[in-house]
Amino acid sequence: MRAMMVRENSMEMSAMRLEEVELPPPGAKEVRVRIRAASTQFPDILMIQKKYQHQPPLPYIPGTEFAGDVSALGEGVTQWKIGDAVVGGVLNGGGFAEEVNIHEGALRPKPGPLSYGQACSFRSAYLTAQVSLIRRGELQAGETLLVHGAAGGVGLAAVEVGKMLGATVIGAGSSDSKLEIVKKYGADHVINYGADFKRGFREKVKELTGGNGADVIYDPVGGDVFDESIRCINWGGRLLVVGFASGRIPSAPVNMPLIKGFSIVGVRAGEYGRKDPQKGRENIALVDKWAEDGVIRPYVCAEVPLERAHEALAMIQDRTVVGRVVVVM
Repeated sequence: MRAMMVRENSMEMSAMRLEEVELPPPGAKEVRVRIRAASTQFPDILMIQKKYQHQPPLPYIPGTEFAGDVSALGEGVTQWKIGDAVVGGVLNGGGFAEEVNIHEGALRPKPGPLSYGQACSFRSAYLTAQVSLIRRGELQAGETLLVHGAAGGVGLAAVEVGKMLGATVIGAGSSDSKLEIVKKYGADHVINYGADFKRGFREKVKELTGGNGADVIYDPVGGDVFDESIRCINWGGRLLVVGFASGRIPSAPVNMPLIKGFSIVGVRAGEYGRKDPQKGRENIALVDKWAEDGVIRPYVCAEVPLERAHEALAMIQDRTVVGRVVVVM
């Protein structure tokens, strides 16, 4: 089969190269999946650069989420049959390939309303939003939610989930064209960083909230965005630390949460489920139900063929992606 292989860590995405790889037959309780689409995410880039908190051993095939069809069954498989449409995740990668062997318990049915491209790219984004806003942020109907990086995959998911929970949503992003899509996904207000950051987007947030500030702030960006956020959060607010897409891990002057009475809350959706498996299963079941019921609309801005997977990751680096870009086989 063809697969994108990383044999050495590098700052350049060209370190990922297309190779012919032999895949052994599926083992006991394993299923072989013919991959149709695989999601691209910022952690894929960090793994290649050896900057991620979980680092797969070299060599490895990137891609942690995929959707496809069952093509072969190992001994003892009872949950699936050949031809089933499935979605799955692999912590150590394997999605940027034509096929993968995976334990039968790591697969779920592909939600009927979703395409393969949508199905491979919704779970981590919406799970992050669900754990952030429901479990960790305890967002309540009537509160104001500020979503940073609102045009990205996890950002758009947070906008949708925030509206589902009855919040007033402010979406912040880097261009008017991206923010038009954010508005279509339910944002009540939008802030263009380019237009509003020089004077401090905090002033715009306070203007939109009657001077109070946002009750919950969802921040996958970090850096200067975090620094401004602690100045436009409401009393008793929750600032959710989701990631550092800006590249800079900020530091908070601890007098600010003392004076303003807000909490800084770390969010790791996957780790949340590993620490509390029962709640983790409940989280996944809820997100899957949203998808099966058609109440969420994962946005895929582009589908890129396997041999050009490095271009998909470059799109993330260049911040041209709205929602997700996926690799198709």
